[in-house]
Amino acid sequence: MVLFFSSTAANQPVTIYMGKDKVENEDLIKYAWPQDVWFHVDKLSSAHVYLRMPDGMNWEAIPQPLLIDCAQLVKANSIEGNKKDDITVIYTPADNLKKQGDMAVGQVAFHNDKRVVHVAKRENPIVNRLNKTKVEKQVDHEQERIERVKKENAEKRAQAAQKRKEEAEVARQRAEEKAARSYDTLFNVEEDEDAPKLTGKAIEEDFM
Repeated sequence: MVLFFSSTAANQPVTIYMGKDKVENEDLIKYAWPQDVWFHVDKLSSAHVYLRMPDGMNWEAIPQPLLIDCAQLVKANSIEGNKKDDITVIYTPADNLKKQGDMAVGQVAFHNDKRVVHVAKRENPIVNRLNKTKVEKQVDHEQERIERVKKENAEKRAQAAQKRKEEAEVARQRAEEKAARSYDTLFNVEEDEDAPKLTGKAIEEDFM
C-alpha cells in the first residue's frame, strides 16, 4: 500500500507519497518517476518519502515551504527521528538512488551528491495538515509505469509533429519571400546612368 498526501505549501497543490512499510519501499525505489524527489532522515530509520514535482519545478530549487512539508513528514514517520530535535533530512532525485544486490531491504546508496535540509523540531500543525489529506491506495506499479511511458511518448510525438509543422511553415514563408525577390529582380532592371537618353522621336525611330 502507498500513502498519498497533498501539499499546498507551494503555489500549486503537489503530491507527496511514501510506502506503508519497507517492503513497499523497495517497489517505490524501483518504480519512482523521473520527476520524483526522495527524502529520508539521515543516519536513522525512517519512511521513504517522495515528492512528485510538477512541470517546471527543479529539484535544486524546490520552494522552501514545500521542502519543510516533506522534511516534517519524514521526521514524523521516523520512530527515532520523531523523538529528536535538530535532525537532518537528506533528499535527492529518485533516479539518483542506487540499489545493490547485497543491500538490506529499504537500504539505498547514491550515484551522485545529495542535499540536506535541517529540521529543528517537529511542527505539529504541518504534520496534521498533511495527515488530513492522507489517502491509502493499492498501486499496480508496473501498469502505472506503462501508462506513464505511453503518455510521455504520445506527448513527445505531438511535440515533434508540432515542431515539424512549424519548421515547414517557416520553410514555406522563406520560399515565398525568395520567389518574390526573384520576381521583383526580373521586372526591376537597373537603368544604366551612362547610357544616352532618347527623346520621343528617337524612341520612335529606334522602335522602327
